[in-house]
Amino acid sequence: MEKIISGKVREIYQVSEDRLAIVTTDRVSAFDVILPTPIPDKGKILNALSSFWFSYTEDIVKNHMISEDLQDMPQELQGEEFAGRTILVKKLKMLPFEFIIRGYLFGSMWKEYQKTGGFCSKECPAGMQQAEKLPEPILTPSAKAEEGHDVNVSFQYMEEKLGSELAHKVCDAAMALYQRCYDYAYERGIIIADTKFEFGLDENGELVVADEVLTPDSSRFWSREAYRTGTSPESFDKQYLRDWLIENGLDGKIPPPQLPEDVVAKTREKYLECRERLVDRG
Repeated sequence: MEKIISGKVREIYQVSEDRLAIVTTDRVSAFDVILPTPIPDKGKILNALSSFWFSYTEDIVKNHMISEDLQDMPQELQGEEFAGRTILVKKLKMLPFEFIIRGYLFGSMWKEYQKTGGFCSKECPAGMQQAEKLPEPILTPSAKAEEGHDVNVSFQYMEEKLGSELAHKVCDAAMALYQRCYDYAYERGIIIADTKFEFGLDENGELVVADEVLTPDSSRFWSREAYRTGTSPESFDKQYLRDWLIENGLDGKIPPPQLPEDVVAKTREKYLECRERLVDRG
């Protein structure tokens, strides 16, 4: 078994020619920087959420998960420290884009809207407020960068690279996943403001959703009850951590700062509540 990727949060191991093992750690990153202070149980929470969503949406599009049973993992990954945070997955030919579905005007989209009235070549209605719901969700793909920020690209650019049929198939799948899960979460008091998906092709050329899906690391989860436009809504993701870094002038700082105990505890609390609302309640 060989470790082939050590990412911001995940360690990926080559198990066989067609299988990988993914270990989700408690590391946390913000502004493309891995912070030195872990968030206890974060990896298990992310794993539980992705596993739930994979099961909940498998009728929409296939996913890469084979097993989350520790006994199915390579011997080296069967220790207690890997329990609840390790999955065995199918190895895919990954598409070189992240597929971001945005349902609300926020983050980088809000910043660009203020300057141009649109985002990624898409026009938006005039006079919108921060965090306002878009008339309909939009797909904004980004091309993966080896280092630093991924680069936003147009649908036309993605279509040229993937071919029209595959580009539209991915768009349809991402939209269907978002809408199904948005409705489920909304009933449980969470607004999924935006999220990103990654897709690959299996040995038969079929589309498969991979990586993580609809976790607090890959999405913005807002409290439905506390949601207001014109503000940064109360969230169940790492926006709280991002806001703390910004307020203290530490966003993107190298070397990154150690996190205070209260910030770690509050961040963990938000991740836990997200899991409780979406998974533990059934």
